Amino acid sequence: MQIRDMSVPLGEGVALQVRRIRHEVSAGPTLVFLHESLGNIALWRKFPERLAKASGLDALIYERRGYGLSTDEVLPRPYSYQEEEGAVWLPRLLDALELPDVILIGHSDGGSIALIAAGALGDRVKGLITMAAHTWADHLTVSGIREMQSRYREEGLREKLLRHHGERTDDIFNAWHTIWLDKGFQNHMNFSQWLDAIQCPSMIIQGEDDEYGVPEQVTAIVEGIGESATPVFLPEAGHSPHLEHPEELVHLVCEFLDGLKVKK
Repeated sequence: MQIRDMSVPLGEGVALQVRRIRHEVSAGPTLVFLHESLGNIALWRKFPERLAKASGLDALIYERRGYGLSTDEVLPRPYSYQEEEGAVWLPRLLDALELPDVILIGHSDGGSIALIAAGALGDRVKGLITMAAHTWADHLTVSGIREMQSRYREEGLREKLLRHHGERTDDIFNAWHTIWLDKGFQNHMNFSQWLDAIQCPSMIIQGEDDEYGVPEQVTAIVEGIGESATPVFLPEAGHSPHLEHPEELVHLVCEFLDGLKVKK
């Protein structure tokens, strides 16, 4: 496999940093990874590379506006930031890279954005996998974010994030917790039109011990998508099952891809 990092200009002064993992000979959709609220390319660790190798599919990992080496975002974030990322900027990125068929893999906030993108992109999306996606801010979401505020100030979380986000660290953290605790944003969140529009087979994953989301997040998403969606609750897993149990997740996703008949 070849791994290449590059910046992709998308117009309007926006350029997104991406990592492409490509096989010498590959066929089928490209795996597209959407990171969490405090994530970037590096924080996926080796999971995308391992899944690309196991599946035989090429992969694209990218950093949203405001993250990593991508263009700064305008702050404060609008209530519509998830829709903008999923329905505007991700389609533009796929167009720029000439990727006609994709499988979306989103974690946490990236999972929520993947739901929007799957609805917006129609049959261009051949499969959808979310881990710990949210369609509303439940009581665990809110309490978890408030706890993270304390950890950020008092337990050295800021220093750990500085290694990945540098001078943007405070902006990223403040943008995340400010909007998710905003009642206006919570009232704005409505995924019904996007879930109704999703056409592809979908696997909606959550750890049984997820500290940021109730199980009803999964059941509501599956109900909204319909018969093509499958709920998966992973025992002994928290908010980041792909990091806590990477081998199990690679196997689980490959089984899903086998069912789509896209794995080589």
